[in-house]
Amino acid sequence: MSATALVLAHQGGWDEILMVAAPLALLAWVLWLADRRARRTEPPDSQG
Repeated sequence: MSATALVLAHQGGWDEILMVAAPLALLAWVLWLADRRARRTEPPDSQG
């Protein structure tokens, strides 16, 4: 059996959790990065 098949074989649910958590973590990171960039580009007097 190949290494990929062994890793993706059902192991009590952790692999399914990773298949959901990894894309969610990536999306959260991209949104955080976009927010950080947007905050850097806004003028300092536009707060509040």
